[in-house]
Amino acid sequence: MGVENNIPEGWVDTTLDGICDKMYSGGTPSTKRDDYYGGDIPWIRTQEVKFNYILDAEIKITELGLKNSSARYIPKNTIIIAMYGNSAGRVAYSKIEATTNQACCNFVSDKDKCDPSFVYFNLLGRYREIEGKANGAAQQNLSVGVLKELSINLPPIQEQKAIANVLTAFDDKIELLKVQSKTLESMAQTIFAAWFGKCQIGDELPEGWRVGEINDLVEVVIDNRGKTPPLIDQSNESYPLIEVNSITGDDRNVNLALGKKFVDEETYQNWFRKGHPQNGDILLSTVGSIGQLAQVFNEKICVAQNIVALRSNTSGNFLYELLKKNQKLIINLDISSVQPSIKVPHLISMPVVIPKLELIQQFDRVVNKITIKITSNNQQIQSLIKTRDTLLPKLMSGQVRVNNIKQTANA
Repeated sequence: MGVENNIPEGWVDTTLDGICDKMYSGGTPSTKRDDYYGGDIPWIRTQEVKFNYILDAEIKITELGLKNSSARYIPKNTIIIAMYGNSAGRVAYSKIEATTNQACCNFVSDKDKCDPSFVYFNLLGRYREIEGKANGAAQQNLSVGVLKELSINLPPIQEQKAIANVLTAFDDKIELLKVQSKTLESMAQTIFAAWFGKCQIGDELPEGWRVGEINDLVEVVIDNRGKTPPLIDQSNESYPLIEVNSITGDDRNVNLALGKKFVDEETYQNWFRKGHPQNGDILLSTVGSIGQLAQVFNEKICVAQNIVALRSNTSGNFLYELLKKNQKLIINLDISSVQPSIKVPHLISMPVVIPKLELIQQFDRVVNKITIKITSNNQQIQSLIKTRDTLLPKLMSGQVRVNNIKQTANA
């Protein structure tokens, strides 16, 4: 195989601008106009851009809202790159026609030059590189102009499609497991609502129930304030660093939302002096996307600043569902006029209804069967992700050619 400019023969070194049909950002209809929202046009925000396929949007806008804003349609198979703040550098692949806000850079590929799935996987594997191009005094942002100049090495179009097909096989399996876990989590929420959801503060409570604080249910609070520790590439001896933008709020298990940052053994042991989360602990973001939740299962992880870890003195399953139920009240604890922020003392002193201990323990035994299955799914997902992410840079550089790994995803 001949090599030119450190890329295989037949490959080309170009930029995103050189292979796109269009690259543009979106816009936000005025939130003061109710008639701009509640329509049937999906409107994607950067909090939905998280290394994923997009099949729908949390918010829909109307044709009137679209016409009276800078929001624009994006076609199916558009690659979305988040440009602002904690989300900068994250990518998603839209499988629907939609619109986006202004914090999204939308890459519409030139189908004669590139396969959009190949470009998506290429950018997914370069998250830290892309994130590092963000700049700004108050908030680290990317721009459409910066992203247009991002370099990319392209094999011939048929090889692009073959590479994308291999990687898509992994992602399809991952998505199936995620859907199953979402269904299981919905079951846990339904059980919680049936057992505990009818009693509110101010109601006459059943015997043995009381009004207390979140702190009454917590044994340990881990709040690692400070700077981000030194980072390394992933290895067998590395530990995932969980940041605010790693907790998406979609998945109960934190390992599904890793931000692709890692620390070494020495840093793990010495940097995080206030402790490390353990299995069953609840992680909650306190800055930015405040109130987002995840639960730790079977993984040694580190938490960065602006995340608090809460260890239950009774049941992590109950504490997770209780915090999930009270998520809007947690968000209302916001004290900042600049960037959303809550104080940990305010969080743990928030009043909640606390059932009698025997009922909490019974709930834990029932729901634990669900969380065990979610954990099993997550372990399979992590294995698939690890294999995919090991293959990804080798495929994108031509170090491994697709004919050599055809059977890997189906093994």
